Amino acid sequence: MLKTVFCSLVGLLATQRGWSQTETAAPMAPKAAAATPVVPKPAGVPLSPRQLFPGLFEAVQLGRVFPDNKTFVDAAPKQRPATILAAWRREKTQPGFNLKAFVEAHFTLPTDGSVPFQSDLKAGLRHHLDTLWTVLARPAAPAADATDSLAEFRSLVPLPKPYLVPGGRFREVYYWDSYFTMLGLDEAGKTQIMKDITDNFAYLIGRFGFIPNGNRTYYLTRSQPPFFANIVQLLAQDLGNGQLLRYRPALEAEYRYWMLGAETLKPGTAAHRVVRLPNGSLLNRYWDESDQPREESYAEDVAAAKKSKQPAAQFYHHMRAGAASGWDFSSRWFKPGGGLESIQTTDLIPVDLNCLLYNLETVLAEAARVAGQPAQARLYDTKAAQRKMALLALSWDPKAGWFQDYNWRLKQRSQVRSLAGTFPLAYGLATPEQARRVAAGLQTNFLKPGGLVTTLSATKQQWDAPNAWAPLQYLAIEGLTRYDHKALADTVAHRWVRLNSRVYNQTGKLLEKYDVQNVNRPAGGGEYPMQDGFGWTNGVLLRLLNREQPR
Repeated sequence: MLKTVFCSLVGLLATQRGWSQTETAAPMAPKAAAATPVVPKPAGVPLSPRQLFPGLFEAVQLGRVFPDNKTFVDAAPKQRPATILAAWRREKTQPGFNLKAFVEAHFTLPTDGSVPFQSDLKAGLRHHLDTLWTVLARPAAPAADATDSLAEFRSLVPLPKPYLVPGGRFREVYYWDSYFTMLGLDEAGKTQIMKDITDNFAYLIGRFGFIPNGNRTYYLTRSQPPFFANIVQLLAQDLGNGQLLRYRPALEAEYRYWMLGAETLKPGTAAHRVVRLPNGSLLNRYWDESDQPREESYAEDVAAAKKSKQPAAQFYHHMRAGAASGWDFSSRWFKPGGGLESIQTTDLIPVDLNCLLYNLETVLAEAARVAGQPAQARLYDTKAAQRKMALLALSWDPKAGWFQDYNWRLKQRSQVRSLAGTFPLAYGLATPEQARRVAAGLQTNFLKPGGLVTTLSATKQQWDAPNAWAPLQYLAIEGLTRYDHKALADTVAHRWVRLNSRVYNQTGKLLEKYDVQNVNRPAGGGEYPMQDGFGWTNGVLLRLLNREQPR
């Protein structure tokens, strides 16, 4: 039933948004659990700001009315769209018309949504971390109010339970961020908010068939790295395996989302997020269903497309898939020697994504065992084993001693080494010898004074050198520890904690990302200024602090 509902929803979304639903593989032209959460029936798919305000949207974004394109898409209209559009068309040709003043009169502009907060350096870092859980918290949506005629025109998708946001311009929940934030919540013993966040994700899967990038209407064309299985595992560690049964329907629905189209896919072709290799094996890629510029980065995408030799629709698919990966952006997704204009995300089978889906398959197998369904468990165990075999065959480069992404169109491995190559260690796919060589590569090439650099290339993209990010540090540490490379794991953890602590003592802030090569220089790159807060930094830092200095 859920599969039918999801496929119907995909069709509805495609009709409304003009999506390309498939892509051929032919080369393109130059403890006890509570009751299972209620899974609601799909409601009407909400429209995005560009769909609600055609013409006005483009004028605001391309006119750079606000320095950050995310400002307008997060704004809340004060009247119905038809009323605002009529006023704009009437007034825009009048002498002295000011577009920014018009927007400010007809929309409520977003704020960070938090209470005024000033760090208390004297209270110490742990006190700061404990305080931030309150600062970053957001309440559940109020009960539906029939008198609120504008609710459907806001981009924020309401959630039934409280949640945490990353911070700064990121005013909504984010999918893969939430797992790493929850590591800190777990350390702090805040089980209720962990359950609330997990229930919200189950709600989103029930409503849309997947967990969007974030709870905004303009994110409803893509997901993010699938960490929901990790989130459920984290809860199960605290509350028992009953959590696997509680969230099993949502886990299965997410799996169907990632495997949509696989049953009819011919060898050597791809559709949505699935690639069937010439030998029949199935692996996954990142994909966004839209071929239009991202609304939250509209001007940036339009400008970048003009510099690319790719057809605009193809370029936008690659850009949006890069955003779905969470690594927006990195030389990892570019053609050799190329820049952003050469992005080729959907042509690549990412090693990290397939490790996460391997984990999802193993969690589904365990859930089936807990449910007393051995045949179903064997089915998912087989899927996981097949994925492991296919991924290791394609991604392991014996010469480089590294796990790398695979270009399924060109039938060759990418030459970019990145911290995605540590995921097979974190999830137990690597052999001991492969893990030894990856550890040696980390020690020799990636380890810097502040931790592990994301890639070995300095491109001014934020997911490249010299930047480093909390989730990748954590998973590398986990992988090294799993394969008994404890000394290196301890070194990485110590350097990262020391860098985070030093920046906090100097600025009173915990940041989204850090420069680990020059620890006295702020990280840079990307489409927006440095953000503080910051959810996943806080979560990983508290987990590592307790690892070094157990409370």
